[in-house]
Amino acid sequence: MVIDGLPAEFVLGKDGKPPRKAFMEAMPYTQSLLANGMAIGYHAKAAPPTVTMPRLKAMVSGAVGGFLDVAFNFNTQALLDDNLLGQFFSIGWKMVMLGDETWLKLFPGLFTRQDGVGSFFVKDTVQVDQNVSRHLGDELSRDDWNLLILHYLGLDHVGHIGGRNSVLMAPKLLEMDQIVKIIHTSIIQMQESDQGNMLLLVVSDHGMTESGNHGGSSSEETDSLALFIGLRNHVSDYASATRNTAHQVDIAPTLALLFGVPIPKNNIGVLISETFDSLKDDHRLRALELNSWQLLRLLQAQSLGLSCGNIPCNGLNDSKTSGTVECNGSSKKMLCCLYMNAAVLHNSWKSEQVSEGEAYRSTVAAYHKFLKTASEWLSGRATDKSVNVLASGVAAMLLSCLIFLSLILHMCREVKQEKKQHLSNLDSHSQFWHLEETFVLGVIFILAISMTSSSMVEEEHYIWHFMTSTLYLLLLRKTAQFLLADSRLFKGQSINLKVQMSFVFVLLISGRILRGWHQGGVNWTYLPDISKWLEQGGNDVVKAVQLVSGVMVIFVSLYALSFFGSKKMIVQMVGINFSIVGLLVLQYVMKYQDNTFAPSSDVSTLLAQIIYAILGSATVGTVIVIPWLIPLHLSYMGSSHNIYLSTLVPKDVKKMSPLMEMRDSLYVIGWSYIVCWCFLQLMLQQPINSMPILLLLVQIITTMLYSSYGGLHLEEWVEVSALCFLGMAGHFALGNSNTLATIDVAGAFIGISSHSTLLSGILMFSITYASPMLALLSMVVYISVKSYLVVPQNVGSEHLLKTMLGFPCLVPLGINSILLTAYTTVLLLMRNHLFVWSVFSPKYLYVCATTVCIYVGVAVVAATGMYTYLVLTMRKRNQVSIINDAR
Repeated sequence: MVIDGLPAEFVLGKDGKPPRKAFMEAMPYTQSLLANGMAIGYHAKAAPPTVTMPRLKAMVSGAVGGFLDVAFNFNTQALLDDNLLGQFFSIGWKMVMLGDETWLKLFPGLFTRQDGVGSFFVKDTVQVDQNVSRHLGDELSRDDWNLLILHYLGLDHVGHIGGRNSVLMAPKLLEMDQIVKIIHTSIIQMQESDQGNMLLLVVSDHGMTESGNHGGSSSEETDSLALFIGLRNHVSDYASATRNTAHQVDIAPTLALLFGVPIPKNNIGVLISETFDSLKDDHRLRALELNSWQLLRLLQAQSLGLSCGNIPCNGLNDSKTSGTVECNGSSKKMLCCLYMNAAVLHNSWKSEQVSEGEAYRSTVAAYHKFLKTASEWLSGRATDKSVNVLASGVAAMLLSCLIFLSLILHMCREVKQEKKQHLSNLDSHSQFWHLEETFVLGVIFILAISMTSSSMVEEEHYIWHFMTSTLYLLLLRKTAQFLLADSRLFKGQSINLKVQMSFVFVLLISGRILRGWHQGGVNWTYLPDISKWLEQGGNDVVKAVQLVSGVMVIFVSLYALSFFGSKKMIVQMVGINFSIVGLLVLQYVMKYQDNTFAPSSDVSTLLAQIIYAILGSATVGTVIVIPWLIPLHLSYMGSSHNIYLSTLVPKDVKKMSPLMEMRDSLYVIGWSYIVCWCFLQLMLQQPINSMPILLLLVQIITTMLYSSYGGLHLEEWVEVSALCFLGMAGHFALGNSNTLATIDVAGAFIGISSHSTLLSGILMFSITYASPMLALLSMVVYISVKSYLVVPQNVGSEHLLKTMLGFPCLVPLGINSILLTAYTTVLLLMRNHLFVWSVFSPKYLYVCATTVCIYVGVAVVAATGMYTYLVLTMRKRNQVSIINDAR
């Protein structure tokens, strides 16, 4: 019986203390079994990643998986490794499976009867378990099966929705306790009628954090349960039944030996010795011997140089010595020595050369010492891969990194040359490196170095928040220096600099609020933060914040569009679209997100699908149509300053620039991307994250205004880097971290009526990378804002796209390439580190996912720019052709 997500702490307590009173009262029958010595429980430590599929594989095969299993968890493939179910099937057992369909994907064709349920509809906490229990009575009355697997998902779903302290947790525990009671009652009746013996093993695949998530390596997530009921061993007291520890992989050899089938050949687990207390001494030693032989064969398979004297499969029966030796030296020699000692002592016990009690205890201790040492060594070998293959991968990444950096340097040289040619009055100081430019490079270097520290990986959010705030302080310093030092400034330029300073203050204040919204990372999440304070105020407070945030997002969106001065009809059309979508999103979050503990209704799912459809069609429609609607002849004489038209640009450039149409199109398209993405996040994110979404939008528009007023005082690659830093700081401000436990699974199924791995995966990715993707999408607006400054007046069309798209596309790719290469190298060096599975591996998954996010975002920016350019070029050519024909 698998109770998905059940922490052992809920049943067995923690640190020698019993479970909380509410949990004990919720499982009275299970607690009575433990108190009466009829059950024995274990804190079975699960290895990361703590997600269902690799944990099931560990329990049935005894093997340690890898972090790629996180991806396979959403698209499970058949398990080809040797495993318990395959062994049972080979001896003719009939097996029945009810519950999580992951079992059916792992073991296709092995079950006589089956009824699988989807595991990813986390809103469903009731029907998903009723679909399992409805068959239970009928199956218990049958005698045509040898193994019955029940996998209940409801408790895990309760955790995802409301956390450990959800109001639904105690009722769900009581429901599971009733199932245990039904099954155990059936066991008693079977034993009384001499119909055979039955063992009930209640396990959990993983635990959960306080927020109900899992996937990482914290003690709360790895604290899984293994509860044996029906072993006929006599436990003396409640403490003896609840204060036991084991590893999750130990379940596989234990069950194999209890039921007399071969231990799976890739097992690294050690049998749980207390489960064999009812057996005779020779049978218990035989079980230890079989487990030792299996681990020894695995050691020899994974270490070709390991040889322990060609020990026969029947032990050392011909040996007449009972002496053991001290084991030291290399790992291989020590492992052989430990095994030989155990085998010699076992042989001595068989020969009865020493008193039975002393020999037995010494043999058991020797076997356990070998088994523990061998298991630990094999666990460490799980990260051993071909160094040549890994090094070639790093070399390919390094080559890619050098290519990106060379392209960026080439762009920098070209921009400097063009500035000298077309803007002769450029400040002479711009020819030298400035503090903010050195700082950006320093940030990248610090990030790369910090990845070598497990603590810095766990608390990476501190780096991003500190570096982003410091960078904007440096920009504030630079703006103030221009304002105070240059007496040649015109009045309008002086006002612009003062406005720029106010923008930096807005960025710093909003950044500080975002920094305090969630207490991120791993080690300090219990500290108070703004989100906890608001949640303590109750659901009404959170809803009020959510409503204000949604309304403000709509207002800020319309405000951003109001800067557009080309064609008011376009502004009105796009603004109406924004308003309609915004109101629908507000209706959804206010009406349906409040019903947290109920499955998604058909009405809420339909409304969510309507919102998706409108968001998608509005965004795609804007991208396709706007370049065709923008007027080709624009006049900006007398135009006041706005976000995309600087007073620093000469009037002849305003009149004659060929970039005006492209600039206007990208401005509208860019804000369509930004606003629609924000509306999507308001619907998908947790309600408490609505205000951070608004603050991120405010930061984006403030950054655009700063760039608009900034002229050429700041290098374009520095501004693009600042946007990238802003996106990563926002990533952690939304509650994300480098542990898989902070991934929001619940939002990934909003608007999905039937399970789809692809759709739910896309939504989960969108939720996790909401802020970095928002920063990348804002590059389209940034290109519009800076196009009239960075592109010379008479630039050729072949040079246009490269100049406009160069830095916004290459800088994010270059920064990501440096960090990806650096961290891949770190992971290669740390592959034998103590925290390789718990810290470095999940971080690497995030690095790879961030790479996907960067490439997708850059592809959208580049495709948008190219499409807009091609359409406008074609329209201009057609117009010139018409004019020439008319002449």
